[in-house]
Amino acid sequence: MSRDPDAVPDLAGDAGALLPGTLPDALRAELIAFRRDLHMHPELGNQEFRTTAALMTRLEAAGLRPRVLATGTGLMCDIGTPDAARPMLAIRADIDALPIPDTKTGVPYRSTVPDRAHACGHDVHTTTVLGAGLVLAELDRQGLLPGAVRLIFQPAEEVLPGGAADAIESGVLDGVGRIIAVHCDPRVDAGRIGLRIGAITSACDRLEVTLDGPGGHTARPHLTTDLVTAAAKIVTEVPAVLSRRVDARAGLAVTWGRIESGHACNVIPQHAELSGTVRCLDLHAWREAPDLVHAAIDEVATLHRAKSQINYVRGVPPVVNDPAVTELLRDAHAARRGPDAIEDTEQSLGGEDFSWYLEHVPGAMARLGVRPPGSGARLDLHRGDFDVDEDAIAVGVELFTAAALLDVHRS
Repeated sequence: MSRDPDAVPDLAGDAGALLPGTLPDALRAELIAFRRDLHMHPELGNQEFRTTAALMTRLEAAGLRPRVLATGTGLMCDIGTPDAARPMLAIRADIDALPIPDTKTGVPYRSTVPDRAHACGHDVHTTTVLGAGLVLAELDRQGLLPGAVRLIFQPAEEVLPGGAADAIESGVLDGVGRIIAVHCDPRVDAGRIGLRIGAITSACDRLEVTLDGPGGHTARPHLTTDLVTAAAKIVTEVPAVLSRRVDARAGLAVTWGRIESGHACNVIPQHAELSGTVRCLDLHAWREAPDLVHAAIDEVATLHRAKSQINYVRGVPPVVNDPAVTELLRDAHAARRGPDAIEDTEQSLGGEDFSWYLEHVPGAMARLGVRPPGSGARLDLHRGDFDVDEDAIAVGVELFTAAALLDVHRS
């Protein structure tokens, strides 16, 4: 079927009200059920076989041809007719869950898998991209999709350095010129999105430190290496050292999540372990962070006569939203919900491997509001009781479909 780009109205005046691709009630109900099924059956990174199969089944039922990624989980699926002169728009979702228990009560869709939960909203991300694909496929059948769109269902976002790198190696960006995504935000009401030009997340790396010494009696710490004190000093002094070696505006922060040493109250141990994260708001400072952190730890450890070994695990750089793609998302949501349903959002210290795509193509991520309007709820991500207002699913679907329809006018 031939496609006429003029069949999709430009956003001039009130023309946005004519934009097709709103969500039918039957599909809205189906997507809520799909999200709940995912929520009840969460799967960790690179283990998302059931999730991949469910997506494959539904996309094939819509007449599409999804392809499993080379990693064995996750999918890519093209909709529409590619144009060699115009690279595709990609819409990305992450599909993995977290290794924490689901502690919600009073809902029928609580996780059925012990110590596994969709506590970051990836089930919502997945469902919104699926829903957008189904709507866009129908528009394509009607001749109303003016360009090709690629759906990316990416595994292992929660596994540093993130499954995005493997997805890129699988070819998900071949023929792609721009990429968009959303992330649930429990601070924003459902129906609204948050946008920001530039960095919207931080870099995030993992830090593991081991300390060794001869050990000894707590009555004679001067004759040995007091590893407990050395570990405590690293915890408190390394962040302080870094604060004087990096521009404060870079937001370089070392936060410790685990410290372990010793077995008896009167024995100075021979071994100690610390682990935590390094987060950074600035891309340039993130690139320098490994050397700076290594030097700071070595200096403090040496001062206390401890032998240190450092495992600095590179994670993800900041997600830096492209101005033009951010404006595409702004216009798309304004067409659906009006300009008052968009708010400026701050840069988060959370990490997101969507950033790896932006090393290759311009793109942008929006904050998808999932808080029940008027509730004032203050739930956070990565908590066992995390949940969403499911009206956010339709909001995400319509945002993505509007962006796909408007994208043809941005070349």
